[in-house]
Amino acid sequence: MRKFGKVFAVTCLLVSGLVMAGCTSGTSEANQNMVAATVNGRNIMLKEVERGVNQQAGGNAASLSQLQLAQARLTVLDNLIQREVMFQRAEREKVLPTEAQIDGAIAQQREQSGMTQEDFEKGLKSQNLSMETLREEARKDLAINALQDKYTSKIAINDREIEDFYNNNRQQFVNKRGVALAMIMVDPADNSGSGIGASDAKNEADAKLKIDNIYQQLQGKADFATVARAKSEDINSLRAGGDIGFASEDDLKANGFPPELISNFFGPMQVGDYTQPTNFRGKWYIFKLEEKRLQTENLTLESPGVRQQIAQGLTNQRKQILNAALLETAMNEARVVNNLAATMINNPGNLGLRPAGEAAPGQASPAASAPAPAASPAATSPSATSSPVSVKPANSNANK
Repeated sequence: MRKFGKVFAVTCLLVSGLVMAGCTSGTSEANQNMVAATVNGRNIMLKEVERGVNQQAGGNAASLSQLQLAQARLTVLDNLIQREVMFQRAEREKVLPTEAQIDGAIAQQREQSGMTQEDFEKGLKSQNLSMETLREEARKDLAINALQDKYTSKIAINDREIEDFYNNNRQQFVNKRGVALAMIMVDPADNSGSGIGASDAKNEADAKLKIDNIYQQLQGKADFATVARAKSEDINSLRAGGDIGFASEDDLKANGFPPELISNFFGPMQVGDYTQPTNFRGKWYIFKLEEKRLQTENLTLESPGVRQQIAQGLTNQRKQILNAALLETAMNEARVVNNLAATMINNPGNLGLRPAGEAAPGQASPAASAPAPAASPAATSPSATSSPVSVKPANSNANK
């Protein structure tokens, strides 16, 4: 059961989770070609670090102080080093993806983004990205995933472990009163820069027209999830077909839902129904009722999905531990030279590089304007995760 408290958060994404932004701008040729680190003799360039820093800063790396910028560069570079180490290990163990698998991964990311092929290509062009760069990042993602799967696929959870976990965590296994919702959102603000695409509404009149057209599509029996992926302007939910998870009445109130809408969810609306266009918090919404529970229910080990969800949670915990061990082993075997860290040590006055957005006399700033991948194995590796995945309570909406 997902946390419902971030329904209205907006995350700025680019073309897709696989995209690594293209060439930096405003960076001198010398800085672009600076080798930040080497992994077994293979270079990681400073421009790759700058892209990652800019992405972490939401495209505004120039606002970082010198100390913040230095720390961000070290953190991003550390992730890039781990990513390269794992990819080289995958190369040695011969678990590289085929060209067809790379094609499929890119196509899947484009489809999940809700972007048309035309918008996708425009996004690449606007960021000065090449398809070769995109394919190389997809290759690394798939290779590292395959390497991790090679070791974690052997995990097995027995019945005794499942029963012990349930007996020690009975309080977690409760189906609370509440509703599961999906939504389509239209925002009158200009969100074209966040990957929404050409259908983005940019003012109140456009937003009202768009939400009315969407409602007409739904009344014509269009699939809600398909429309959400294509038309919704909420980046966080559109890739999941508008799914925003399960919520209690208190959750809905905390997110500012109007009382009459909440009453509708828990009253006359039936599972599968959707609301008329509703305006609150300055945006337009259509909500679909995916599930309704009017009573709280304590679950047992024999309740549908409980054993499976415990087994999956315990498996995920072991996967994280094994992935951390795999990364540690790979790092110990690698020959890593961190030139950026050495430069900072040798130049404590300015930590080796001037702040992003501030150019030295006669020299362009080393700041980058294009972000790094939205999600790479380095970012999702065990080293970047502080705690193991917890086993969540099973419920009849377990896959949400």
